[in-house]
Amino acid sequence: MSWNEPGGDKKDPWSGRNEKDNPPDLDEVIRSLQDKLGGIFGGGKRGDSSNGPSMQSIGFLAAGALVLWGLSGFYTVDEGTRGIVTRFGAYVATTQPGLNWHIPAPIEQVQVINVEQQRFIEVGYRSGGGQAMGSVPKEAMMLTKDENIVDVRLAVQYQVKDAKDYAFNVLDPASTLKQVTESVQRGVIGRSDMDFVLTEGRSEIVAAIKTEIQSVMDAYKTGILITSVNLQDAQPPEQVQGSFEDAIKAREDKQRLINEAEAYSNDVVPKARGAASRIVQESEAYKEKVIAQANGDVSRFSQLLAEYKKAPAVTKQRMYIEAMEQVLGKSNNVLVDVKSGGSIMYLPLDKLVNKATEDAVSAPVPTHEPVVAPAPQAKEIRNDIRASSRERDVRGR
Repeated sequence: MSWNEPGGDKKDPWSGRNEKDNPPDLDEVIRSLQDKLGGIFGGGKRGDSSNGPSMQSIGFLAAGALVLWGLSGFYTVDEGTRGIVTRFGAYVATTQPGLNWHIPAPIEQVQVINVEQQRFIEVGYRSGGGQAMGSVPKEAMMLTKDENIVDVRLAVQYQVKDAKDYAFNVLDPASTLKQVTESVQRGVIGRSDMDFVLTEGRSEIVAAIKTEIQSVMDAYKTGILITSVNLQDAQPPEQVQGSFEDAIKAREDKQRLINEAEAYSNDVVPKARGAASRIVQESEAYKEKVIAQANGDVSRFSQLLAEYKKAPAVTKQRMYIEAMEQVLGKSNNVLVDVKSGGSIMYLPLDKLVNKATEDAVSAPVPTHEPVVAPAPQAKEIRNDIRASSRERDVRGR
């Protein structure tokens, strides 16, 4: 017969409880639990007031909890970072890399700041996570000294120099740095001309911007160190790009022509200077030659004067003959002294004279002496002519 059939004992075969029994009372369950906990802490049953929780057990529990709370204050600071310890929000200390301890929360808390991480901000553009750069006209458009507008895009890299100042002195260091950069950039660009900004002045402008940004951030005590300032791009606005490119081409053509003119000047001027130097040297040589000839003439005249004083007649005759030889030696005329008329034998005098002249010209002449037709040859020709005339006179007689 089953346990729940009529006539049975109506008991639960598993618990042995009568089916007609009521479910256990909740208060009874709670009292039973309290009695068990009291037994654990050294007390008796609930109704026994003489046996409460022992002070020794409570002390052990409190000590264990205190130890666990103290161990929770250990923390590790990684290399390249600094730990900022605050007590109830006030700065206490800056901890170095390694294992450190602070009073656990809620009394003290630690904020770890990476001081070696390279952070950067973008002014005038947004890189968009590897996509093409997009200009931000509100930040990029700037007015130059000559009242032109340029589109300037700047990237600033920085790192934390002082963790305490970085954490407490400025609410948002990155936003502050961006505003300072934009302000300094507008000031530096406003002191420069457009051509200077777009061409040779880039490095100088970047250096000036970096110096001024660091000065302002140090004055604010932000704890930020500017590591580099990069001028990503500097160009005129898109609306005038075509005209600006034409101006650049014209400037390049101007520079090219200037370079060509300088090259031509460098080629011609040295040659002209060399020719001038050669002419000057030739003039100096001619001067020395003339002076030497004059000195020689003076010396010869002095010697001739001494001889003239000794024998005036002989000296006059010799000077006359030498002068006539010089004059007649350059002439093609032939004088024949014929005392009495008669038939003249034809002689090729012109050919003889020309031949003698050609031989004199073709003969090598030293460069330091003037070229003069040799008088002795002409003199021999005249002697031959006189001899032939005498023979003709003898035959005529």
